Amino acid sequence: MNIKTYLLALLFLCSLKGYSQNNDSRDNDRLAELNEFWKEVSRTIEEGDFEGYAGTFHEKATLVSGISNKAYPIATALAGWKKDFVDTRSGQRKSSVAFKFNKRLGDPSTAFESGIFYYSYELDGEKNGYYIHFDGLLVKEGTWKMMMEYQKSAATKEDWDALK
Repeated sequence: MNIKTYLLALLFLCSLKGYSQNNDSRDNDRLAELNEFWKEVSRTIEEGDFEGYAGTFHEKATLVSGISNKAYPIATALAGWKKDFVDTRSGQRKSSVAFKFNKRLGDPSTAFESGIFYYSYELDGEKNGYYIHFDGLLVKEGTWKMMMEYQKSAATKEDWDALK
C-alpha cells in the first residue's frame, strides 16, 4: 500500500469514527426522549389519565393483536380500555405498566421499539397481571407518538426477567 492510499484509508476511518460518535449522540438523545415517552405512558396508566394516554398515540395509529389475530384503529382499542382508566382514576382499580426492551432502532424522527410490557392491576382486592411481547412504531412530530402497537404474544415472567 502506498502512502497516499494509506492516508486516504486513515482519513476514511477517522471520518467513520466521527460519524459514529455523532450517531451515538443522536441515538442517546433519541433513547432519552423515548425513555421519557414510556415513563409518560406508565404515568397515564397509573393515574387513570385517559386523555394523556390517548395523547401518546398518533391520531391514525393502529393496534395489532397477535393474540386475537386482529388489527384495528387505536380509537377502537381506546374506547374499549376507557372504563379501566375511569376506574383507576376513581380509585376502584389500581393499574400499572412497565417496559423492557430488546431492540431499539431509529433516527431522530422515527423509532422501532421491541420488548415486553408487564401490565398489572388490582380490582376488588384481587391482583392480576400479564406480560406481552410487543413492538411499537413511533414517529416524532414535535413529540413522540405511537403509530402502531403490535401486541405480538403472551410472554412469561422468565422472558421478562431475561431482559435488562
